Amino acid sequence: MKKTLISALILTALFTASAFAQAAPQTLDVYTYDSFSADWSAGPKVKAAFEQQFPQCKLNYVAFDNNGTLFNRVRLEGKKIKADVVLGLDSYQIEDAQKLNIFEPNKVDLSQLRLPIKWENNTFLPFDYAQYAFIYDKNKLANPPKSLKELVERQDLKVLYQDPRTSSIGRGLLLWMNAVYPEADVVNAWKTLSKHTVTVTKGWTESYGAFLKGEGDLVLSVNTSPIYHILSEQKDNYVATEFAEGSVLQVEVAAKVANRNNACADEFLGFLLSPQAQADIAKNNVMLPVVETNIESHIDELNSRAKSMRILDTTKVTSEQLKGWINQWQKALSK
Repeated sequence: MKKTLISALILTALFTASAFAQAAPQTLDVYTYDSFSADWSAGPKVKAAFEQQFPQCKLNYVAFDNNGTLFNRVRLEGKKIKADVVLGLDSYQIEDAQKLNIFEPNKVDLSQLRLPIKWENNTFLPFDYAQYAFIYDKNKLANPPKSLKELVERQDLKVLYQDPRTSSIGRGLLLWMNAVYPEADVVNAWKTLSKHTVTVTKGWTESYGAFLKGEGDLVLSVNTSPIYHILSEQKDNYVATEFAEGSVLQVEVAAKVANRNNACADEFLGFLLSPQAQADIAKNNVMLPVVETNIESHIDELNSRAKSMRILDTTKVTSEQLKGWINQWQKALSK
């Protein structure tokens, strides 16, 4: 009788342990940048909604300072990368990212995408987008520049922007300048702009914070930034420029790391395009959705207008060109 009881207890314990092991969620490690995973941003809301819909998955963010630091870590780790998904690269890093040979195609239906440009890459999945713009306070700047060339040439304007070596937003200005100015004029344009640049910061947070403290008239950001102030602070005094030359598109992407055999990675990438995730990202990462969905009136209105705004074609810019332009920018500022 005692042996039977002991055997029954052992079997029960084994069954319970087995059931627990089967029920334990699979961890999904996602490399991203700080301002996505921060408590106030989209990351926590996306995580909560994803884990509720997919209880077999446990989402773990591994965050780095900014987009540049994130990509540098991905390159450094290479095939030894510890992530299942990398979230937060942008379209101008795709060429270099593909050369690493560490990502594999996703299973997401791209026909649901609604971007201002056609997207055919099934390895790097867009999850939000915006256009680069300069932000100003309409109560303080009555005569904002109407073109990029005017912003560069007007010495009465105090300008803040980010280092293109470490910031995806800063890299946007690099693309913008080279799309607007002829090759022979770019260096002089940078020199002219430097005369009334307050500072060039490592990341977006530092420069935008300085702008809000009144240290500059205009700060480089994206055209969705005023929506943050409207939704979070009920302030409508911040405005994004719409320059005569047009602007440059920023598309943020996520990609699945190859040979990780983590089913949650496919579930997560598919979830990123769901109405729930797109709303959380649009409202809290303050970007525009990449699928057709109604989120909030200010976001919806800008998203509708964005489809008809003039976009400068930077799709053929290579990583080698970007490296050359960074060197050109450094030399211009050092002379």
